[in-house]
Amino acid sequence: MSGDHRSARISVDAAFAWLDGAVYPLGQEDVPLRQAARRVLAEDIRAQRPIPACDSASVDGFAVAAHETLSASSYNPLSLPLIEVAPGDALCGETNAVLPLDQGELDGSGRVVVVEALAPGQNVDQQGTVVAAGGLLLPAGALLGPQQIGICAAAGVSDLPVVRRPRVRILVAKRTHPGAADSNGPMVCSLVERDGGAVSQHAVVDRGGSALARALAAGDADIVLVIGGTGPGRDDNAASGLAAAGELAIHGVAVRPGETTGLGRTAAGMPVVLLPGSPPACLWSYEFFAARVVRRLGGRDPGLPYISRVMTTARKIISSIGMTEICPVRCQPDGTVEPVVSFSEIGLMAAVSADGFVIVPETSEGHPPGASVNVRLYKHR
Repeated sequence: MSGDHRSARISVDAAFAWLDGAVYPLGQEDVPLRQAARRVLAEDIRAQRPIPACDSASVDGFAVAAHETLSASSYNPLSLPLIEVAPGDALCGETNAVLPLDQGELDGSGRVVVVEALAPGQNVDQQGTVVAAGGLLLPAGALLGPQQIGICAAAGVSDLPVVRRPRVRILVAKRTHPGAADSNGPMVCSLVERDGGAVSQHAVVDRGGSALARALAAGDADIVLVIGGTGPGRDDNAASGLAAAGELAIHGVAVRPGETTGLGRTAAGMPVVLLPGSPPACLWSYEFFAARVVRRLGGRDPGLPYISRVMTTARKIISSIGMTEICPVRCQPDGTVEPVVSFSEIGLMAAVSADGFVIVPETSEGHPPGASVNVRLYKHR
């Protein structure tokens, strides 16, 4: 793509379509169960044995044979062998029910007194009621959390096939200013880790096009993120560097912040996202585009990782037609939301001071007071 990127901005949906057609989940690897948290399953997992493996107690109490309690009552207490059990303990012999601990009374001779009849299976977790042997335990694509790890452990699974973690190279293209702080690099590293990626390199490179081209061609990763040098300035050469190293497919997206985002790939086919150097633009360029690549490579849902809630606007949210705009909002005690100071005015503090954001599509001028809007809250799913 050539020419002035400001006059060649494409829609967010068109950028998504290009990314989705260029990026696919990585291959799989086997990892020990204890290292599988926050990974994505690459294959269905089926139970190798039933859960529970056998009939077992569901409460603390005494294991009994139900037929031996049939005539038990307060007028006809029965004395049965004392077999104390805890939740998860297997039932042995003819025992097939559990008398809760607070309903049994020890008679002092090693037996328990029963005053109420029990039905077969009462207070018992029966074999295979959670899942039968060969039954589906977890589907491919599941994100592994504590519950999933627990059920796999219960089924005797020791290793899991998971999608390989995307290796991400982060190149900060900047002018040489001794002592200048890099806020974007640490922010993007944190976002990559949130999305299941592994930062394989975080380095500062010269902003010159030839230097960037050499840096893009070097190293081994699954995606490269270049921060800075995407604007119209004289020494903003990220786009020309990517073009020299492979393909610059898109430069300029109709999203604010993030208008100067670039997308492409190296000669070896590795996806590259050019992130603007302005911190709020860097943040949202990552969230919309780079995160989509990292999450798709890792087998995750490529969409924005935020909880959504439909809420009512307390004041008008203003936007411009022709640009998808991210508008920070704050939640009010009455359940409404109102806009806060924009990213263009206070940078990242707009995100820090907000409870969430509303995405206004490029076809809209915003939302009037009293409108229902989809608010994405700063709570990750």
